[in-house]
Amino acid sequence: MPFKTILSVLGEHGASEDLQIAMKLAEEVSAHLSALLVVMAPIPSGRYQTLSPSWLEVRERNLQKLAESLTTIRERIAVSELSFDVDGVYAEVTGPAYDIGERALYADLVLAGPNLFRNEELKSQAINGALFQAGRPVLFVPPDVKATLQPKRILLAWDSRPSAAHAARDALEMMRMAQSVHVTMVDPVAASRVSGDEPGADVATYLARQGINVSVETLPSSGHLAAETLQRHALDIDADMVVMGAYGHSKLLQLLLGGVTKSMLKEARFPIFMAH
Repeated sequence: MPFKTILSVLGEHGASEDLQIAMKLAEEVSAHLSALLVVMAPIPSGRYQTLSPSWLEVRERNLQKLAESLTTIRERIAVSELSFDVDGVYAEVTGPAYDIGERALYADLVLAGPNLFRNEELKSQAINGALFQAGRPVLFVPPDVKATLQPKRILLAWDSRPSAAHAARDALEMMRMAQSVHVTMVDPVAASRVSGDEPGADVATYLARQGINVSVETLPSSGHLAAETLQRHALDIDADMVVMGAYGHSKLLQLLLGGVTKSMLKEARFPIFMAH
């Protein structure tokens, strides 16, 4: 689908760099940019700390700082030709996942820039809000990585699960414009109820009907983690982006055991487009 509205989730630290990337991507595809600045309130140290004058004073200062930061962001985007809106969240009792998810409902893509990527707490909140609550795809841009919404070479990590299919459908517009899409599987099981008798053939046929230049590549893990194998292959083909489904198993199981999703985000060396 085309990305007509991009929601950029910004943390209070490094917001300027993440905003610059969001503006560039929005300009690339002529999208409306929604910037959401999230400030996490400090955790009270005592049971009645939230009622103390000192806590209220800190809160007031933080809210004032948030307002000033929002003004700066508006002024910065206003000099561009972008259509935009700017909002802020001061997350106190609960995390900002609900607020992020509520706004993501009205976006085609949620963007997590390099500074949000470094912030494990806020990144987790963005994943919960955008992927699980709103069901929107998220583009993660790790530090020191060039991001684009017009990639030439895409690695589609395929495991025949619904989440991978959702990611492929959400990324169709990018894949149509790409020079090549590499459907990549690690140790696929050739069985009718797993990856099919010919792993990757079904999704390759589906993508080819969309006018996409697609190839199917099956890789042995050779004792390595699937995420390591995918990352290495992405380097080999000089991929501009990895497209993959997020959390193929239950959310609870993934939180307990990790999995390919967590490993890919931890070791990311490419922009990763995820959907659930």
